[in-house]
Amino acid sequence: MSEKTNSVRHDYLRHDKKFPHVWCPGCGNGIVLGSLIRAIDKLGLGKDELVLASGIGCSGRMPVYVDFNTLHTTHGRALTFATGIKLAKPALTVITVMGDGDATAIGGNHFIHAARRNIDLTAIIINNQIYGMTGGQYSPTTPYGSFASTAAWGNIEHAFPIAELAVTAGASFVARGTVYHAAMLDGLLARGIAKKGFSVIEVMSNCHTQYGRRNQMNDPVTMMRHFKEKAVSVDRAAKMSAEEMNDRFTIGVLADVDKPNYMEEYQKIRERAQQH
Repeated sequence: MSEKTNSVRHDYLRHDKKFPHVWCPGCGNGIVLGSLIRAIDKLGLGKDELVLASGIGCSGRMPVYVDFNTLHTTHGRALTFATGIKLAKPALTVITVMGDGDATAIGGNHFIHAARRNIDLTAIIINNQIYGMTGGQYSPTTPYGSFASTAAWGNIEHAFPIAELAVTAGASFVARGTVYHAAMLDGLLARGIAKKGFSVIEVMSNCHTQYGRRNQMNDPVTMMRHFKEKAVSVDRAAKMSAEEMNDRFTIGVLADVDKPNYMEEYQKIRERAQQH
């Protein structure tokens, strides 16, 4: 391990208090955590400038491991808590980490309206395509035809495309990465955190314990290979036909636009109100 890696780990993690972690061996959540602290270090953000809020699920454990301001909130409500923090302390850099079920099922309305309002937050959504913590039930992102504990004969619902939904709902920055493409993920997270407005980074991650073992991908290596084979860069995907993109997904930046964000507009209202 390099001296730089050691420094980042000691600066941003509660390494002497909260480890070993509770995630399954090979879980992609650890890769996302590593990318997050590297992105924060790249941006030069101090620990007192940061807040990480989570909901409930496997990803909900992440705030326990980072050594800055953190909240472990209720299921589907990470964005509501984060919004309150940002309104109260606009100078803070506020990040949420959520799972696919947490963000797009019980938290679905909060997600689309945070994007619509363009609140200056960063939402990291770890998409492992299943409810991993609670027993392997299918989630809003479980692929059609896949198997889950509540879909023993195959899932008959169609999956939400999280990143595309965020673009349509109005987020300023939207990207998708995978835990296989870890170096790319570092950069996507850094860009999202630095962007003014609502940023969404969807991370395709492996849950071999619940999703993989029911869908012929019984170990993390097999699932990593799946991400490598199925992920297509945004630029390359633009030159491919619908048939060629069948059963594949794009990675990279899907949207990066500049427009007024909620915090700026809210401050203008406050200033106008104070003049009367």
